[in-house]
Amino acid sequence: MTCTHSLHKDKVALIAGGGGGMGLQTALDLLKAGARVWVLDMKPEPHELKEQDRAHYFQGDATDQTQLDRLFADIEAKAGHLNYLVNTTGVLWFDRDKSFLEIDMDVWDQVYEINLKSLVLTTKGAVPLMRKAGGGAMVHISSIDALSGDAAPQDAYGSAKAALIRFSKSVAVQCAKDGIRSNTILPGGVHTSMQERWDLDPSKKEALANFVPLGRVGVAQDIANAILFLLSDKASYITGTELVIDGGIRALP
Repeated sequence: MTCTHSLHKDKVALIAGGGGGMGLQTALDLLKAGARVWVLDMKPEPHELKEQDRAHYFQGDATDQTQLDRLFADIEAKAGHLNYLVNTTGVLWFDRDKSFLEIDMDVWDQVYEINLKSLVLTTKGAVPLMRKAGGGAMVHISSIDALSGDAAPQDAYGSAKAALIRFSKSVAVQCAKDGIRSNTILPGGVHTSMQERWDLDPSKKEALANFVPLGRVGVAQDIANAILFLLSDKASYITGTELVIDGGIRALP
């Protein structure tokens, strides 16, 4: 079921990393609910957005300050303010992101640039436009990988996602006086383009589904539903916290 309550009508949103997966699903749900949506991604514009008259697609790099300046200037010129920011930008490089004992530190820096710096830059750019709106809401996508170690880790990814949680809490405290909320979602296994390995080897997806207490892996809509709730006024007393969406994995002994 899609969460498209009318609370989002006429709101202005920016979805960073919205060219696919949970970011694209969130953008489509907000558009359906009546919002105006800017979408930022390195990918070409997905066909699902091309027919949407309230969608504005910006193909660019979320780690590039100059490009972000142009994006936020466009939002300000056309909308005048911003109500929502959703940060879904991220990479998960199974072949290169390894243990800290083995990883190429250039790869480490790249993962941090994409998974953490991009979020800091978009958040910094969003705050002045949210102040103009009289407040706003942010949701940042972390991962349950941020909560534990791993014998076969992606150490750069996991530690960047953990830092993201801490950053969001600081945003929540610093911006509460402006009526700006900041929360984090920690997905478990979700079948999006980041998990291409499941398409190549469905047995890996099946093995995870058998491990998940609810008996399946997540889909983009599971995360988008939660994002729309946290953005809405129904979550007006929720800030500085994180929501785990993993089918019950973290509840296991």
